[in-house]
Amino acid sequence: MAVDPRLQTRVCQLFGVEYPIVQTGMGWVSGARLTAATSNAGGLGIIAAAPLTFDQMVETIDAVAATTDRPFGVNLRTDAADIDRRVDHIIAAQIPVASFAQAPGEAIVKKLKDAGVAVVPTIGAPRHAEKVAAWGVDAVIAQGAEGGGHTGPIATTLLLPAVIDTVDIPVIAAGGMVDGRSLAAALAFGADGVAMGTRFLLSSDSDVPDHVKAVYLDTKLTGTVVTTAVDGVPQRVINTRVISRLERSGPLSFIRAARNALKFRALTGVGYRQLLSEGLAMRRSLNLTWAQMAMAANAPMMTKAAMVDGHPEVGILPTGQVVGNIDALPSCQEIIDSTVAEALEVLDRLAGSGPDQSSF
Repeated sequence: MAVDPRLQTRVCQLFGVEYPIVQTGMGWVSGARLTAATSNAGGLGIIAAAPLTFDQMVETIDAVAATTDRPFGVNLRTDAADIDRRVDHIIAAQIPVASFAQAPGEAIVKKLKDAGVAVVPTIGAPRHAEKVAAWGVDAVIAQGAEGGGHTGPIATTLLLPAVIDTVDIPVIAAGGMVDGRSLAAALAFGADGVAMGTRFLLSSDSDVPDHVKAVYLDTKLTGTVVTTAVDGVPQRVINTRVISRLERSGPLSFIRAARNALKFRALTGVGYRQLLSEGLAMRRSLNLTWAQMAMAANAPMMTKAAMVDGHPEVGILPTGQVVGNIDALPSCQEIIDSTVAEALEVLDRLAGSGPDQSSF
């Protein structure tokens, strides 16, 4: 069946996908299974390579390529010690899209673009969009404050039109995007598509354990908080008891933060060298204090322990605020099919051609 032309945006052409729907690169969540399922359903799946070793990234790319012939992307961290090697592999593997949670830098943008890879960073302010657009990125994901994980202070409804007015490249809306109404609203603002994280996290194709998903499904709209207590950078997470304790404790001393990190290290099994390397990289890129570095060093492992290894008591559960509007675990195919159908219904209704517009 032909795709409705109203949903054939610049994003579809850029990524080579059927629908302008992106599954974001969620650390420890967006693995081979979820990425392939999203791409097979007509959207753009993105591997979260940031917390993976180089070899793990290669294995995951190979696993996705073995289960889908559709386009998919890889999300990278620009401050990774081996970023050049990772970029080289993405080019060699002919991955069509590279996404970044941080500004990738002009040299990386040029290298990827020269190789035909679309570069898509996530931004949280119009000035950031303007900066990366000048470097030649192909599109931006504009994530509003409602988004999960590290996020900015500007609401999506304010950020999106401001970014669209600032740049002339495709803009993808993120933060609070969850269904067809979200997609229709984003298109009405002038965006070229939506990026959804929490909605895909809470799918039957997500490898997050069911008992951890249950914690998410029990979370209300008021059950999240933006905190800097985890790694020194604003991050939206479920407001667990661990987060509440960190918030109440105030600034951590380096000794106490280091002790906490080592306790988490024992739980996750990460090596001391990896722990130190992770922390130093974040300290350099984010200008953290030594105390913040000690917690930041183990933050990815804390997230892994909670969301992948099945220890929600660790308490680091990144999520978008929209978690409070999700009450089921459909497949990626069902998510995309329902999003597309609902978006078209909304567009029909707004155009006065829907079934409810026939007579009065």
